[in-house]
Order: sequence, then structure tokens, then C-alpha cells
Amino acid sequence: MSQTRKIVYGFWIKRLIIQWIWRLRSCGPQRERRKFPHYCCYGLPSRASVWSSEIWALLPCGTFALYSLLCRHANIKTIPNQDRTDEELTTYSRSVFDEHSFAAKTKRWLEGRRCRKNILLILVIVGSCMVIGDGILTPAISVLSATGGIKLDHPKMSDEVVVLVSVIILVGLFSIQHHGTDRISWLCAPIVFLWFLLIGGIGIINICKYDTHVLKAFSPIYIFRYFKKGGIDGWTSLGGIMLSITGTEAVFADLSHFPVSAIQIAFTVVVFPSLLLAYSGQAAYLIKNPDHVLDVFYRSIPESIYWPVFLIATAAAIVASQATISATFSLIKQALALSCFPRVKVVHTSRKFLQQIYIPEINWVLMILCVAVTAGFKNQTQIGNASGTAVAVVMLVTTFLMILIMILVWRCHWTLVVIFTVPSLIVEGTYFSAVLFKVNQGGWVPLAIAAAFFVIMYVWHYGSVKRYEFEMHSKVSMAYILGLGPSLGLVRVPGIGLVYTELARGVPPIFSHFITNLPAIHSVVIFVCVKYLPVYTVPEEERFLVRRIGPKNFHMFRCVARYGYKDLHKKDDDFEEKLFESLHLFVRLEYLMEECSESEISLSGQQTQQSNSNECPTNDDDNKNSLTLSSIVDLTISSVGSIVPVESPVHISARGSATSSRGNHCQNELNEVEFLKSCRAAGIVHILGNTVVKARRGSNFLKVIIIDYVYQLLRKMCRENSVIFNVPHESLLNVGQVFYV
Repeated sequence: MSQTRKIVYGFWIKRLIIQWIWRLRSCGPQRERRKFPHYCCYGLPSRASVWSSEIWALLPCGTFALYSLLCRHANIKTIPNQDRTDEELTTYSRSVFDEHSFAAKTKRWLEGRRCRKNILLILVIVGSCMVIGDGILTPAISVLSATGGIKLDHPKMSDEVVVLVSVIILVGLFSIQHHGTDRISWLCAPIVFLWFLLIGGIGIINICKYDTHVLKAFSPIYIFRYFKKGGIDGWTSLGGIMLSITGTEAVFADLSHFPVSAIQIAFTVVVFPSLLLAYSGQAAYLIKNPDHVLDVFYRSIPESIYWPVFLIATAAAIVASQATISATFSLIKQALALSCFPRVKVVHTSRKFLQQIYIPEINWVLMILCVAVTAGFKNQTQIGNASGTAVAVVMLVTTFLMILIMILVWRCHWTLVVIFTVPSLIVEGTYFSAVLFKVNQGGWVPLAIAAAFFVIMYVWHYGSVKRYEFEMHSKVSMAYILGLGPSLGLVRVPGIGLVYTELARGVPPIFSHFITNLPAIHSVVIFVCVKYLPVYTVPEEERFLVRRIGPKNFHMFRCVARYGYKDLHKKDDDFEEKLFESLHLFVRLEYLMEECSESEISLSGQQTQQSNSNECPTNDDDNKNSLTLSSIVDLTISSVGSIVPVESPVHISARGSATSSRGNHCQNELNEVEFLKSCRAAGIVHILGNTVVKARRGSNFLKVIIIDYVYQLLRKMCRENSVIFNVPHESLLNVGQVFYV
């Protein structure tokens, strides 16, 4: 009866933590909540202390999304590539704090020391690594639990057969990932909805059939009686109860596809009631059949609908597995945008939904580890313990991040923050302390997986930061560029050179290395920087930021392509075409601004001359305004060639000078645009840096190991920049250089 008491007395604990996690997701202004992926709850079967239906815990696939939101409101990003123009984006918004407010003090405290920024980043990486680990464990436990129902009808079947069937399903699931889920995604919602109706209906049948008194578990008094009677054993049993809110944690990889109200209604009306009825029904069944504790879920199903429920459960397990796999892809994509993961290939699997992606390298790694876990443990108990450990860690990480979100983003009063923080940490801390006793019973698996991914992610980020800092300190000065003259001291050959760099400002050191070793450079040089911002997406019309470097006759430009952490630099020819469209638009606007500026200067000079020669009436202010307005109107009308009014000789002289200047500007504009087009027709060469990063002399032993060995190994294993940017091999020029960081 001990297992029965765990279900009955632990029911209120599960209800309490579900409510607190739901409040974590529901609080805060809706305007801000739409800016990062939300969390959703759906349920699928898994085995905890008993084989039961599963709550979809609020394990976020948006840990990095929360971090990006914080980076937007505080200067805590470790790579200093921010620019003031980024804040002018329509999708970029940040709060303005009162200097004496609690939020401002928290912001200054976070920005005060670099170690605090690193600690926050480490916390985010740990939570993300646990999500990846759960993405490996969830398909294993979901499929293995669902297929375990076969043994109920065939008791003599060995566990090896069940494991084999599970492995076949998992291999097939991972093998079709490259096709995407766009074609079959319409089946997911009906399957999950039917699943909830079934488990809720079965729960009602079991409650009415076996024991209606089980509904007393809703009374919170039982939680006190449970701990008072169980003592230390009751506390450690929370590690098993924790499994009732773990398993497959998200039905959809990108939950921001759905409005907050839809998620709240689905959870409140369908998910939560169905799970409560399912758990109550299983508890009622166990009161009468305590020997069936190991497979209570399938044994509590009426025989007439056993096989339909088995098929729906298996389908729901596959949907759950697909959800966590897609969530892992989404998380890796977000890590790439923040330079926290080595470059991997990201493939769009849907033209309609851009967020549906596929990462081949991650897919096969997940498959190998998932099959290894399934075949290695061969039972759901140890895999469940592992999953519970991962979820407990992620819940704590998410709570800490949400505390900062409430302070810096939502600007909640500190009393509300305390009211949210204290109960959340008490509940989650209690569960976390309980699952620590499960580490030697399978809980070490997510810790080992998370440790491996943590080393990869943190070392890559550390190496990227050191490399960026070296480039910032070694960038070429404008005095050096101007000293070379328009020809840059070289032969300017026809064509356009696209120099790829990570610097959003300044000339990268690779350029000086290039012109030092080669006697020629292209007629037009464009420094291209692909930059990811801490926003969800960057609108297409605001993506490219073009600036000129040096005088016009140098023909040097900088183009910053800005993306959000959910955007993707797609492998197509549109990128190059849009780049040159933005460049041509910049040239036209630049000449237009100069024309307007010179016109204003010319008109102001004419006004001063008129005032000094006493040709104007006594009321100088009125006549100055009249003359300025009249001149601008005359200039505007004559520019479109529709009406030419009768003018005084003074107006004619001013307009003639302005018209001449405007004609020169128009001619210069056309000349430069034609020059750019002719250079593009002559050919485009993509210049990429093939750099080697090494630790400088005198570095400590740990830094040498990290930079010279681990980071270099990751750089050799990851995708090259030429592949990421889809650079044609025949147009590629690699420039080798060594960075000592």
C-alpha cells in the first residue's frame, strides 16, 4: 500500500507545483511575454513510481530566449558587438529605468563585474544542456513505456523484444527528421487531444468503479499528514513523485506560434483536468489492486478499449519524442546565434513555417545517445530517474531567469518578486534535493550528458569571445587607411571583394594582412558582418545596415546583416541580391542627403547677403522665413518640371546655383551606381579569414588546453564559414592568419 499512499498523499504536491509553474508562465504583461518562446503543457504516458499518464512539465526550449531578452534590457552580453542603431529596430525594445529604482540597481549590479555576466551565462548554458539531455531521455522513456504495453497481453515476452521494438521506432523516427514535420503536423493535435480525452475518461470510470474516496487527495491536509508520518522516507519519495511532472515537456518546438490565451485555455480546460482524473483513477484502482503497481496504467484500462488506447499511447509517445527533438533543434539554433555552439548546418524543412528546422549533426548524435540509453537501461525506472534530475535542474534555472525577467523586463515591485520567488524556490528546491538521492539510480545520465555539452558550449563561447576581443584590439585605424590613398597603395582591379568579418565596426586585421601580402585589391571592397541580435526576429526591410568607410573615391563600404535568434541566414542567392539592393539604396540616399544639406547652406548664405544689403523689408524674421520657404518651393517645383513660377533675379540666381549643384549630385550618383554595377558584372570574390587561434605565450596551463586543443578540435569538426555563407568554391579566397589570444 506504500505506492498507493504515495499517489494519494502526493497528489496535492503535484497540484501545487503545477500551479506555481503555471503562474511562472502566466505572470507579466502580455506585451512582453510575446517576445520570447512560451511554455506549454501537454501529456503523454511515462512510468514513474507507477506506470501512469504524464504531465508535460514546463521545461523551456527557450532558455536562451530568456537570456536574449535580458541582454536587451541590460548590458550583460559577453561579446560586445552591440550598436546604437540596433535599438532602433521595430522588434527591439528595452525598458527605461529610474536611476533609484530597484530594477536600475539590479541592472547596475549585473553590469558591474564581468564575473557576474559569466555566472549568468553559465547558468543559462547549464539549463540548456539539461534540456538537451532531456531531449535524449524523453524519446527513450516515452517510446519504451508505450511499447511496454505489449507484455501485458503476452506475459512471456522478454524485455529484450520490447527494447528492440523501441529501438526500431526510435531509429525510424530520427531517420525521417530531414523530411520535416510540416506534412504530418496536422495529426499531432488530434492525437494528443484524443489521448487526453481517453485518459480522462478512463480515470472517471476507475474512480466510479473502485473508490470515490480517492478524491480526498485534493485536500492539502494530506500533504502534512504524509510528511509527518513518512518522515525522511516521505521526503526522499518526492524524487519518485517528481516523475509525475516530467517526461515529454513540449508538444511544439516553437511555442510562440500560439497566443498565450490559447495555451492557458488548453492547459486549464483540457490538460490539467485530464491528468487529475487519470491520476485519481489510477490511485483508486491501486487501492483495490495493490499488486498491479508496476503496470497500473495499462491494467486500469477496460479490456474493450485496451488496444485502441495502446495505439493512441504509442502515437502520442512518438509525437512527444518529435516535440523534444524539434525543441532541441530550436535550442541549438538559439545557441548558435549567441556564439555558444560550434557552427552546424541548419536546414529549413518547411517553406511555410520558417521555425521548422533540421540539424543533421545534432540529429544523429541524439539518435545514437537515445538508442544507447534505451538499450543500456532496458527499463523505465532508471530512465525516469534521469529525466527527473534534468527537469528539476531546468526548473530551478528557469525560476532564476524569471526572477530577473520580472525585475528588469516587467519591472514588478520587489514585493511581487519575493512572493513569487520564495514559494517557487521552496517547492522546486525540495524536489531538487529529493532527486539528488536518485543520482546513483540513473540520475547521473543527464548530468554526464549535460557535462559533455557544457564543455563544448562554454569552450566554444570562450574561444569566440577571445577571438573577437583580439580582432577588436587589432583592427585597422582609419588614419592608416587614409594614408594609403584612394588606391590603397595597390592596384585596384575590376570587381567586388566581399570581406567577411565578425566586427560590426572598424576594419578587421585580416584586411591589412591581405593588402600586405598581395599587390592588388578589388575596385570595390565591402566588409560583410553577419550579426545576431538579442531579438526574436529582424524584419526583412531592416535587415541590412550599410555605411561608407573613408572618402567616396575609396569605394569601401560596410554592410551589417542583422538577424534575430530565430532567423536563419538561408543558403540562397537572395542574400547577395538584397545586399547590393541595400548598397544602391544607400548610395542614392547619401547623395540625396548631401543635396538637401548643400541646398540649405546655399539658401542660408543668400538670405544673409540679402539682409546685409538692406534689400529686405524691416521685418527680417518674416522675410527670412518667406524667402526660405519660397526658395524651397521653387526648387521643389522645378525639380519635377511641372510649374516654373516668375521669380526675382535673386531667386533665379539662387535656384540656378542649386540646380547646378543638384545636377552634379545626380550625375555623381548615377556614375557611382553604374560603377558598382560594372564592378559586380566583372566578378565577385568572397574573402574569408582562415584563422588559427592559439594561446599567447605565458598563458596558464588551463587556457592552453582550452584554446590550443579543445577549441581547435571544435573548429576543425564544425562547418566552415564558406559552407555557412554558401560561398561558391570558385569565388572563394581564404586568407590565413594566426591570432594569439
